[in-house]
Amino acid sequence: MMIQATGEAAKGVVEGLSKQPIVLALVTISLMLSGLLYYQSHLFNTQRQENVRLFVEIQKEVQKLLSNCIIPPPTEKPR
Repeated sequence: MMIQATGEAAKGVVEGLSKQPIVLALVTISLMLSGLLYYQSHLFNTQRQENVRLFVEIQKEVQKLLSNCIIPPPTEKPR
């Protein structure tokens, strides 16, 4: 029963798309654009993670160098 209903629905969709091919083209373009958007978002997030990792690494190096600095105490000027 369920398989027949699914088959009839699929047959109706195919008939509808064969009568109006522009709908098929629009659906295809929409799916391709969604895939492109996902791909670009994934690349952006990967690059962002790498930038954050590099930033943290550089900050660690700077903190290490700063911790080795000795700041002399201020000296008072004679009056």
